[in-house]
Parts: sequence; structure tokens; C-alpha cells
Amino acid sequence: MFYFFSKKKFLVDYLEGFTDIHNHILPGIDDGAKTTEESISILKGFQEIGITNFIATPHIMDGYYPNTPNSIHEALGSLKNQLKTENITNFTIEAAAEHMVDPFFESIIDSKQIMPLKKDFILIEMSFLQASINFDEAIQKLKKANLFPILAHPERYSFIHTNFNKYDDYKKQGMYFQLNLLSLSNYYGEAVKKNALKLLDNKLFDFVGSDVHNIRQLNAIKEIKIPLKIAEKLEPLIHNTSYNFG
Repeated sequence: MFYFFSKKKFLVDYLEGFTDIHNHILPGIDDGAKTTEESISILKGFQEIGITNFIATPHIMDGYYPNTPNSIHEALGSLKNQLKTENITNFTIEAAAEHMVDPFFESIIDSKQIMPLKKDFILIEMSFLQASINFDEAIQKLKKANLFPILAHPERYSFIHTNFNKYDDYKKQGMYFQLNLLSLSNYYGEAVKKNALKLLDNKLFDFVGSDVHNIRQLNAIKEIKIPLKIAEKLEPLIHNTSYNFG
């Protein structure tokens, strides 16, 4: 895993036509875009690198972002109305959610208030510092509901960094892994980047997403350069993501 002297290309050179399945572009409902104007600014920034297809995934997190299908669809409608007002027609945007596996999560499953991607995939996350107490039970409940969990940014959970075998355990539970594009840089820190490359080398990722919350993060993605050897491992994930969700 020594890429220091490899020839590098900009990451965005591989993203033309990509469908982004993890982002926070809907206005005013989580820690992402605050207004429709900010949402449109981010969208235009994506368009500059050839990305116009999105599944928006605002947080559903008890006590912080108590979103529901109604609040998410309202935000999506607000954004689409503004796009129509400005006669901007070249974006395809659907709505799902990034679900925090917290004590409230299982009740969301039971009440069918979840927001899946393409009907049967569901994007989940947990604390970066420790595993959710009810994580295993929640995963089993998703499986019984015929839903396929996608673990968002597994490379960022610091409590797993020293227990790499835990990733294999999650895979055996039927989980898919989604890589954050920013993890290919030092944006989240060197340890996260190192872990992302290790997961990539071990072919544990299934999908990729931007997880963009603001224009600053999008601009950081535009600056990322990756060695060709990493690009060769990343390209199938990019294609797999767009194939399954585009």
C-alpha cells in the first residue's frame, strides 16, 4: 500500500455521470445546506464535475435531527420548486435518509417511517466513538424487514481502527460498506485515510458517496488527487454505485 511515488490524477476525473447516494443537499433540515440558495450553489458545484444525479440523505437522529418522511419530502419539494422557479432542469434528485442507529431507530423500522434508497437499501450510521448498544439487534430487524443495510463511511469509526476483524463481522451480517470520497484525502485525518485505503485494498467497500454538507467540502473533493492504482480499485465502486442507484 505504498502510493507515494505513483502517478496521480484528480479524483473528479472519474466522477462524470456518477450518482451520489450520500449527501446533505436538502435545505434546512440537518447540518447540511441551510437554505435553498445554498442547496442550489452546491448542486451547481457538483454539475461542474459532471454530477447531476442525487439521492439526498438528510440525517434522522433522535434528539438532533428528528426528521420524518414528511419533513424530508417537504425539503425536497422546496428545493425542486426553487429549481423550477430558476428554470434549472438538469438535476435528478430523489430523497432517502442517513439513519442513526440509536435507541429510537428500531421504532422507526417498526412504524415504517424509514427512508430507504431504491426501496430496499437503507443507509445507516452510528457514533464514531463507540458502537450502538442495539446495533446487532437493529441489523437483524432490518434483515427481517427485507432491507439491506449500507453502513455509511465505515472508515471513519475510530473504535474499529484497532479491531479490523470487526469489519469482517459486519460483512458476515450482510452489510454493505459505503466509502466517503473525502476519506481518500486527509480531510478527516490521516488515520481515516489510512483505514480507507486498507478497506479498499481488502475489497470491503461496495459503494461510494460524497457525504457533502457544504460547498467547502465539495471544493475539498475537487482538490483530491489519487494514484492510478487507487483509481483502478475505486472505479468499479463508482460504476457499481451508479448502476444500482442511477
